[in-house]
Amino acid sequence: MFSHRKSKEVPQLNTTSTADISFMLLVFFLVTSSMNTDKGLGRRLSPIDEQHQEQRDINRSNVIAIRIGGDNRLSVDGKDCSLEEVQQQVESFVASRMSDSHVIAVEADRRASYQAYFELQDAIVRAYRSLRNQMALRQYGHDFAHCSQEERDVIIRRYPQRIAEGMTE
Repeated sequence: MFSHRKSKEVPQLNTTSTADISFMLLVFFLVTSSMNTDKGLGRRLSPIDEQHQEQRDINRSNVIAIRIGGDNRLSVDGKDCSLEEVQQQVESFVASRMSDSHVIAVEADRRASYQAYFELQDAIVRAYRSLRNQMALRQYGHDFAHCSQEERDVIIRRYPQRIAEGMTE
């Protein structure tokens, strides 16, 4: 008369090894992937206490003015130029000055992109790196990267990074 319906059994999945496999995949991807860390630009900020700031008069001939306009165009001392030209001009400018008598004045328009600003900073750093490497090769016979700390100090005293930054509207 009344027939009992047979309850259908739902097939079971064996999931005991799923956690192990997931963990092994996670470890595999962590081990095989590279974690690149971006390195920033080394800059020394001015001290908070303005009484300790040293003001020096600098001859205008010892200042190179680099400007980034709102349209990301670069100019050095009022003349438009490319990044490569900026690097060359900074390199020849710093090389022709005594160690403590030059200043690179960077002025960026607030509408300039961060990309243009960082590319300019990279060009300036490349100019210093090139000068320091040339001096290391001349005096010590090896690259700046392979110099001892004392050798680096001598080279850095000759080519200190003296950059003044400002923003315009």
